[in-house]
Amino acid sequence: MGANYRAANRAKSDRDFIHKMKIVEEEADESMFWLEILQEVAEVNPEEIKRLISEANELLAITVSSIKTVRKRIN
Repeated sequence: MGANYRAANRAKSDRDFIHKMKIVEEEADESMFWLEILQEVAEVNPEEIKRLISEANELLAITVSSIKTVRKRIN
């Protein structure tokens, strides 16, 4: 996720930025998926997993908001 976000910050245009941020969005969602799987199948600290899922959800919300902001600007 972090490397894709870094790539988005070096986008050549607003449309390129949106494209790269959509990849960040997908990666954040996938990270949440794996954290949820880990929560179900592994003996891990449930509070730590909850914290990580919450943080991933916040990053996903920030990503989606950034995409919406740029879309509004170019339309």
